[in-house]
Amino acid sequence: MTGDLNRTLDISAAGMDAQTTRLRVIAENLANQDTTGSSSGADPYRRKTITFESTLDRAADVETVRVKNIGVDTSDLPLRYDPANPASNAQGYVKLPNVNSFIEVMDMREAERSYSANLSVMQATRSMLNRTIDLLK
Repeated sequence: MTGDLNRTLDISAAGMDAQTTRLRVIAENLANQDTTGSSSGADPYRRKTITFESTLDRAADVETVRVKNIGVDTSDLPLRYDPANPASNAQGYVKLPNVNSFIEVMDMREAERSYSANLSVMQATRSMLNRTIDLLK
C-alpha cells in the first residue's frame, strides 16, 4: 500500500515540476512582451511555447508527465509604425513580439490550477500515509 502511495507522490511531483517549468516560460514571455530588435529590421523576442509528453518512470513503474520541448512560436510578428525607433525598417515599421498578454495570463491560470490539483493530491496522500503510520503505532 505505501508503495502505491509513494508512486502517487512521484506522479504528483512530476506534474508540479512540469507546471513550474510552464510558469517559468510564461513569465519569460510576459517579461519580454515589449522587447523589440536592437537594429534596423531586426526580429524582436518571439514567444516561447512548451510541450508536454507522457513518459514511463521505470523506477516507480508509473506514467508521468514531463516537458518534451520548449519551442518558439513562429506566428507572424505584428508591426507598428515608429520611424524614430532604432529597430524600424526602411518604411518606419518596427516588428513587435508575438506575445499576447491575455493568452499568457490564461495559460498561467491553467498552469496554476494544474499545479494546485497536484498539490492537493500530494496533501491527501501525505495525510493517508500519516494515518497509516498512526495506526501502526
